[in-house]
Amino acid sequence: MSWKDQGRSERGYHHGNLKEALLQAALDLIAKKGAAGFTFADAARIAGVSPAAPYRHFRDRDELLSSIAQRGFEQFESALSQAWDDGRPDTVTAFERVGKAYLAFAREQPSFYSAMFESGLATDVNAGLQAAAERAFAVIRAAAERLAALAPSGTPRPPALMMALHIWSMSHGIASLFARGDGARRKLPMSAEELLEAEVLIYLRGLGFLTDRRPAAQEAEKNPAGPPPGGPWGRPR
Repeated sequence: MSWKDQGRSERGYHHGNLKEALLQAALDLIAKKGAAGFTFADAARIAGVSPAAPYRHFRDRDELLSSIAQRGFEQFESALSQAWDDGRPDTVTAFERVGKAYLAFAREQPSFYSAMFESGLATDVNAGLQAAAERAFAVIRAAAERLAALAPSGTPRPPALMMALHIWSMSHGIASLFARGDGARRKLPMSAEELLEAEVLIYLRGLGFLTDRRPAAQEAEKNPAGPPPGGPWGRPR
């Protein structure tokens, strides 16, 4: 059971849960007002405590938000890692799952997503938050490194880190505009997943990848010495 699913009384801090009550109160407020739309006193009121009580656990509102953002990045990294699954069964399939997991997180955890990316906090505001954010990005970078290693021989391509940043930007833009689970989501004549897949494929084609015929790509992964007889590589692994 996750921390946010634990039952709490109207004044749950009586049982030593003040910190968790404040975190849940802040998440509720973010859902209603956005990451920048509430005060420390608002969180105290929703949690049913005095305005002074939150200072037992948090220095100020920014520290409360950074704790939420850290937990969000921890859940985010777990979701991306599970989707990536070390590139199994092939890099393309795993990479597509990572993109879908990114969009799903924005849709299913809008308050965490807002705290992570829209609170105005720098990720280096504390060591725990920075480390959690870096671990989440590391999953995207690992996927990009696999893709970069599979670029057709002799084709110029950006460094793997730059590819990771490009792909992250695409994923984040689509998640923020079209896949979020709150009122800020824009309408789209297709699914957000379809849009992301198309955008990434166009990007990879621009780098020289042949992005159709998945079976050929999977065969190439089994035979890294070269493409299978009878045709070029298909979608990048």
